[in-house]
Amino acid sequence: MTNQGGKRRLGIGGYSSPAGLSWRDAVGAITAAGLAVMLALAPLSWGVLIVGGALAVGITLIRPALGLGFLALLVPFGSLREVPLGPASVGLAEFYALFVIAAWCMYMAAWRRVWMAPSRLWPLFGLLVAAMLVSITQALSLSYAVKELSKWLEFGAVMLCAASLPNAGERKVVLGASLAAGIAAALLGWYQFLRGVGPEGFILFGRFMRAYGTFRQPNPYAGYLGIILPAALALVISYWPWRAGASWGERALWLLGAAGVLTMGPAVLMSWSRGGWFGAAAAVLTVLVLRGRRAAFLTMLAVLVLAGVFIVMELGQALPASLVLRVTDFTDYFTLGDVSDVVPTPANWAVVERLAHWQAAERMFSEHPWLGVGIGNYEPVYPAYRLPRWPEPLGHAHNYYLNIAAETGLFGALAYVLFWIGAAWQAWQARRRSAGIWRGLALGVLGIIAHLSVHNLFDNLYVQGIYLQIALWLGLIIPLARASAHEERDTVHVEAGGLGVGLSGKDAPV
Repeated sequence: MTNQGGKRRLGIGGYSSPAGLSWRDAVGAITAAGLAVMLALAPLSWGVLIVGGALAVGITLIRPALGLGFLALLVPFGSLREVPLGPASVGLAEFYALFVIAAWCMYMAAWRRVWMAPSRLWPLFGLLVAAMLVSITQALSLSYAVKELSKWLEFGAVMLCAASLPNAGERKVVLGASLAAGIAAALLGWYQFLRGVGPEGFILFGRFMRAYGTFRQPNPYAGYLGIILPAALALVISYWPWRAGASWGERALWLLGAAGVLTMGPAVLMSWSRGGWFGAAAAVLTVLVLRGRRAAFLTMLAVLVLAGVFIVMELGQALPASLVLRVTDFTDYFTLGDVSDVVPTPANWAVVERLAHWQAAERMFSEHPWLGVGIGNYEPVYPAYRLPRWPEPLGHAHNYYLNIAAETGLFGALAYVLFWIGAAWQAWQARRRSAGIWRGLALGVLGIIAHLSVHNLFDNLYVQGIYLQIALWLGLIIPLARASAHEERDTVHVEAGGLGVGLSGKDAPV
């Protein structure tokens, strides 16, 4: 090995290669050769994963903001590769979210500034996390509590990263990636439904295969589509880009929104998820009513006319019997106060199982009304509160309001409701203070919150990476809520020694 011009050269017995190969070059060449061999020997799926992952990692390290776009693409497919970690299985999306957060921190450290969009939503989120922290004092299982708390901290960090995107172009990348991921997930559901691909237990009425995507269950699949569909619909009805002189990028986003409506709407129906249907109906109505006064009047008029015609002409009899039965067959059971004595049958299993878990959560809350049984501890304490015929904990109470009340008590339940009221207010402010595509996004987030609020009455949508997509949506609208009033100061810049708080779009590196 020799030293030439300050660089250490690779050589044997004092001989330096003619090309002047350095140790760095040698390590790079060996690494590249190793990767080439690994790619040649690995299965095709792993090869695609390695190459795609390497590209995503490299781009994220250079531009962490673009990493949020990759994260949006990963959310509906993250469960394809999962790693058991304690009481949970961590998917690709969760791992990649941690990497994006780390890359974001390194980026800020390199620039010796912190980019953080100010918002009144942060104190409400802090209150929610504080309630969860306090509830840990009651936890039976610390590992379950840490797992759930980590998820919410990751939720907050992703929301912060999305809120701090320095320019509109990067927000559009995240928006477009989210829509593209929703369309891909919807098409997969179409394939499963039309070709009958899936577990036998998902077949309804002897012939309909329920679409479930990569989520392994139709309900979270419908929940994921339900938090993308309102954004797509709102983009389509909020403006017409060919007349407004919008850029080609905005036109492409509008086309993605239109494709999203045409693919995700039917896919939600194909899931046969009643929670998804009710949530989607609430989201669509929210988007149409809040579009504007004229749209609200026309929507309400159309609903009244359709309801009148439906009742007078008895059109309900013209609908497919399976569809009507799916929507109405649960109502009889919801009148029961106690389902302990209900004998489960194939016809009532899904409904009574949910009610049994609701009842277990109510018991937890009634015995621990203030601090709950500990965040994330529904499952470990379930055996002490379960009904006789229902030994399986299923992970959550199938009603997130009961679930959060049981786990964090009255304090946590109130903090949770306050946080989402604050999020809705933030989206409303963003809708008022923005225009064009961003007005559509803010309107869509209002619909997303409506879907989440309704669907969570029947399930828990903070699972399988769905919460990461929700965090992205909330983060994207935070700068919009201040856009018009403080267009040039949608971020605050406060130098604090070497490391400052830089929140200005002008100051941000691009």
